[in-house]
Amino acid sequence: MILPIVRDPRLVSMRRGGTLTEPDHQLLAVWAAACAEHVLPLFEESNRGDSRPREAIEAARAWARGQATMMHTRAIGGHAMGAARPLRGAARFAAYAAGQAACVAHVPEHDLGASAYSIKAVQSAAPREKEQEAGQAERDWQRRRIPDILRDLVLEDQTLTRWPHPPGVRSSPSCIIILTGTVV
Repeated sequence: MILPIVRDPRLVSMRRGGTLTEPDHQLLAVWAAACAEHVLPLFEESNRGDSRPREAIEAARAWARGQATMMHTRAIGGHAMGAARPLRGAARFAAYAAGQAACVAHVPEHDLGASAYSIKAVQSAAPREKEQEAGQAERDWQRRRIPDILRDLVLEDQTLTRWPHPPGVRSSPSCIIILTGTVV
């Protein structure tokens, strides 16, 4: 994940100079974990012996409860992304979603990584010609679970540029997936 040059202080924790409170940071991690867990079966059905993505989701929740350190949680997120690297398709995206969810403990903006990779996972698993519909259904499922106190922040963040993008495209690819369910 490449962060913008100027970060939104609402998504930077107070201890790092931003305005995001610890309880709100924890809520972002719980929401990201829910997004990742929703698609975890797409990984587990073909990778039964690999528990790294499930462990990452559990670590994100443990961090949110104050039962794990940020460094430990971030490391477990990296292991989940390691599980994703050799894979293709839905299983890969589901593992990446889990890794991103755990990394919210380190950088709150990873919440959108968990969300976007979850959408990509269901799109990849969908029958041909149904990818957009599946992505929109997943997006809607996720949006219904955004904590009310964070709804405006998360939805606004989804529309902001997250990293360099092609000329003429106002938002990053992950944001476009989240908003429309289609990959540009």
